[in-house]
Amino acid sequence: MGSAAGNKHFSSFFSPVYFVQLLRRCLRGHASVSENRGGARASASGRGRRDHSNSGCGRGRGGGGEDPGAEPDEAVGGDGEEILRGVSLDVPAGMIVGVIGPSGSGKSTLLRALNRLWEPAPGSVFLDADDICRLDVLALRRKVGMLFQLPAMFEGTVAENVRFGPQLRGKKLSDAEVQKLLSLADLDPSLVSRLASELSVGQAQRVALARTLANDPEVLLLDEPTSALDPISTQNIEEAIVRLKKTRGLTTVMVSHSVKQIQRIADLVCLLVAGEVVEVLHPANLSHAQHPMARRFLELS
Repeated sequence: MGSAAGNKHFSSFFSPVYFVQLLRRCLRGHASVSENRGGARASASGRGRRDHSNSGCGRGRGGGGEDPGAEPDEAVGGDGEEILRGVSLDVPAGMIVGVIGPSGSGKSTLLRALNRLWEPAPGSVFLDADDICRLDVLALRRKVGMLFQLPAMFEGTVAENVRFGPQLRGKKLSDAEVQKLLSLADLDPSLVSRLASELSVGQAQRVALARTLANDPEVLLLDEPTSALDPISTQNIEEAIVRLKKTRGLTTVMVSHSVKQIQRIADLVCLLVAGEVVEVLHPANLSHAQHPMARRFLELS
């Protein structure tokens, strides 16, 4: 899938009408937002519920399937609480899209819906025109990799951590392949034999990135990957993300509380407020945000 990564066009939308309105208002004249660079496309729309059973999409904690009472442009939690509504987000292939907004606005929920860590309703999220609810969940998560705030290392060496995903599929990465993945994550290849327990948090986060890349994902989801890191480690992660875009054309969606960070690395910025996408702008145009809460968030950031 490595060469195909540059062709991936990932989009998420919970209301087609809202999506069109949003593009007209915020991205007039920006053709690349809707074009498909290479033909592969992913999209999302609809509603969903939290579900950790992996037994199917649209099932809440009661497992009763799609909620007939939910509005078609809403996403709700397992307790019926509305989390996302009228959300529209289009991620052109090979680009980095930053998602920012106040705490509790639904940023992580939106991100997790894209690889079924948060279960969407059937027919609401698509990858290459395939409904992700019809895909094997483990296969999906290999295609749509995710990095979290805090790295979780397995016991053993760095090499064993990086090899974990492919090994589950019966493939063993060579030392050279592991070292190449470490280099992509901005790590010294000589770390292959280091125990994971001996790594700094910054090093562990980059090993987690290399481990994700070992599955050859087509889309990379980043949920505040530098929030627990020092400035130098943060810079290392940012440089690795940008390098992956340039060298592998990896489509990336990144949630961050840092406006300055998103301005440094993102091609487009999505502002999420109270479960709604209220602005989609280029980083240089964030000062032009019109929504009152978005403006206040940006002013205080």
